[in-house]
Amino acid sequence: MSEFTTPFTTREIVQQLVRSPRLPQLTRQLQAILRAEQEKRERFYEEMSDAQKVEFINGEVIVQSPVKLRHSVASGNLFALLNAYVQKHALGYVGHEKLLIVLTRNDYEPDVCFFTQEKAAAFAPDQMKFPAPDLVVEVLSDSTEAVDRGVKFEDYALHGVTEYWLVDPEQESVEQYLLGDEAYKLAVKVKSGTIQSAVVSGFEIPVRAIFDPAEQLTALQALLR
Repeated sequence: MSEFTTPFTTREIVQQLVRSPRLPQLTRQLQAILRAEQEKRERFYEEMSDAQKVEFINGEVIVQSPVKLRHSVASGNLFALLNAYVQKHALGYVGHEKLLIVLTRNDYEPDVCFFTQEKAAAFAPDQMKFPAPDLVVEVLSDSTEAVDRGVKFEDYALHGVTEYWLVDPEQESVEQYLLGDEAYKLAVKVKSGTIQSAVVSGFEIPVRAIFDPAEQLTALQALLR
């Protein structure tokens, strides 16, 4: 479980509310909050532009700041590797940074994400809103780590994202989480050796290829052979 995840399960929270005499009042308050939030979300869709990387999280519009070079290198390297492999084997579709993932309450633009061929076959050329992917990769930064390990960690699991990678460009490490019992469990945390996707069949790369352009080129050539 993420260190930022609430210690109470959904069942426990619901049970507490059901036992409370304040349930009708709390229900009205929550409904009002959600109505106002949905109105704000609709304005978000109308006003968002290609010029910014923005997300809608718990009723707030979050504008992402420019990334450091090491962040861009890690994101770009992994995207190039995964995209080349997925295209070669016709496994689905790989999105990068500006793809808007629309979940029940929140909207995210993950650094890298993968959809199986079954999902990707339904996509339209002009589509701008996308369902929950099968694999999501977030590259950590000082400004996003709490969200990546917090609300996104919980939200992606809730919406059935089978595999979640957290890439740390400063520590040059990768954490791989797999979905089980509606929550993520850490599969591996690595800084060397290889890492293999559970969702993208056969996709295995050296961890160093994510952070080192020379290693990435060698790995890319191997994937394309």
